[in-house]
Amino acid sequence: MRLVRWSNLLFLAALVWLMEKWVATPILDAAAFGEQLPWYQLLLVILATVLIAAGGYVINDYFDVKIDRINRPDEVVVTRSVSKPDAMRLSLWLSGAGLVCGLVEAWLLRSMTIGIIFIIVPGLLWFYSSSYKRLFMIGNLTIALLSALTPLLVALVNVALLQLRYAAILPYTSLTHDLYAWLGGFALFAFLLTWIREIIKDIQDQMGDRELECHSLPVVWGELWTKIFVTVLMIFTLAVIGHLWYHVLPFPTTWSTLSTRYIVFGIVIPMLCSLALLWSAKIPSDYKTCQQLVKFTMLLGVLFSFCIVRAL
Repeated sequence: MRLVRWSNLLFLAALVWLMEKWVATPILDAAAFGEQLPWYQLLLVILATVLIAAGGYVINDYFDVKIDRINRPDEVVVTRSVSKPDAMRLSLWLSGAGLVCGLVEAWLLRSMTIGIIFIIVPGLLWFYSSSYKRLFMIGNLTIALLSALTPLLVALVNVALLQLRYAAILPYTSLTHDLYAWLGGFALFAFLLTWIREIIKDIQDQMGDRELECHSLPVVWGELWTKIFVTVLMIFTLAVIGHLWYHVLPFPTTWSTLSTRYIVFGIVIPMLCSLALLWSAKIPSDYKTCQQLVKFTMLLGVLFSFCIVRAL
């Protein structure tokens, strides 16, 4: 269970479910279309996402044995609890099962785009683990993009269903725009927070990265400039949140007041605390605490989806 990061998989499953039930469905209800995605298709999307992610975690540990022995020797699973050949087989089985679920969903939706996504993602996770993560910035951006893809996938699935059922009238509605706008907002938030967290993890793991000549941001730029870059990213993220807040909540209603409090206390303050922790961090355990707080902030941001139904 540690090998497949069960807590992260649970978060992914919850993310897909929340984006469907608390973002996409209220938007569809507000437009009088009603929920489109049957339960078994939602299950296929969740299974495909979780299984492919699990396969990615396993193959990542497979390629990272040497680095993990330096950075986190007590957490090494591959070569201790699980042999390398077994880890490789497990990764292939998990990724293969996820690919099958994704392709079945793409076939049901008659969507080549979704099918291509489920084919490309396992390959990206493989190349990320084997080489991309050792390249300057490429690995961080790859994981951030894949994180952002999860909310967008829910939008793609719903739009594909709408095109199957209401192709004639869909161009005369704003439904497609609304789905991509709301779910795209969550995707952007996931992208930025994941990017920030991945860079902080690189600072935490720089000892092993230097030993094995990985070109991570702190190895190439140094710790100080990496902290400055993360600070700029955090300020940019807060600016984006402020911009979206101003345009989504333009008038003083009860909902906007509650949402403003949630944004301030659930997202802005935790991010500022993360920033303070980042600059006070000295040892790997400090950076671990910082990146875990960023991860918790991402969870709080996702839970903002419960407010969407009150906005529509």
